[in-house]
Amino acid sequence: MLKIKFIGGAGTVTGSKYLLTINDKKVLVDCGMFQGVKNLRDKNWQPFPIDASSLDVILLTHGHVDHSGYIPALKKAGFKGVIYCSSGTLDLCGVLLPDAGFLQEEDARYANRKRFSKHSPALPLYTEEDANASLELFEPVSMNKEIEILKGVQVEFKPVGHILGAASIRLSALGRSITFSGDVGRSDDLVMKAPQKLSETDYLVVESTYGDRLHEDIDAFAFFEEIINKTSKRGGIVLMPSFAVGRTQINLHIL
Repeated sequence: MLKIKFIGGAGTVTGSKYLLTINDKKVLVDCGMFQGVKNLRDKNWQPFPIDASSLDVILLTHGHVDHSGYIPALKKAGFKGVIYCSSGTLDLCGVLLPDAGFLQEEDARYANRKRFSKHSPALPLYTEEDANASLELFEPVSMNKEIEILKGVQVEFKPVGHILGAASIRLSALGRSITFSGDVGRSDDLVMKAPQKLSETDYLVVESTYGDRLHEDIDAFAFFEEIINKTSKRGGIVLMPSFAVGRTQINLHIL
C-alpha cells in the first residue's frame, strides 16, 4: 500500500508537506512552515494530523523555511526519526532554522511588551534552542546516489538549481516510484547550475507556484542598467529588497 496525503503547499505556496504511507511506514517529504497572512500563519499552531512520533523519516527538497521551517515544532511534538537532505540544505538549515526560532521569540517578546496578543503570555511556535536541537536529527546524503532509508524504500536526490542544495527526490518502494520536484530553478540562472533531468518515474508531484505562466524573456543586465542609470542621473537611490535566500547573491552578481 502506497498512499500520499497533502498536508500543506496546496491552495497556497507555503507550508509544503507531503505525507507518504508505505505499508506501516510513514515518510514526510518537506516540513514547511506556513507564512504570509494571519489565517495562514495560524495553521502552524494547529495539531499535526498524525502523531509526530509515528513518523519514521523526513526528506527535505531544500532549505527555504516554507519547506523546512516546521521541523523544530515537529520535533517538539515528538518526532525522533532521521531527516535526510543534501549537504547544502543542511548548511542552510543550520542558519535559517535557528534564525526563525530567534525571530519568533522576538515577536513573542514584542507582543507581550505591547500587550496586543489575545494570548497571555504570547509564546513562540519554537525557540532558537529548539531549532538547534532539531539539527541533530539531520543526515546529509550525496546527490545522484540511491540510498535505502527504510527497508525496501530507496531515495535519490538530484540537483534542481533554485538555491544551494535544492533537489528533487525520487522515492522507490513496492515496485513503484514517485518523484517530488521541489522548487525548480531556471536553466539559465546567473549563480546556480541548471536543474538536472529527472529519472523515469511512475508518479510526479510538481511544485506549481507559477502554474502555466512563463518567465519573461528579458535581458536582466539591461533592465537593471536602465533603472540604475536613470535613478542615478536624477540623484536618487536604488533600493533592492531581497526577501529570500538566493536573491541577494543574484542582485550582487548583477551589480
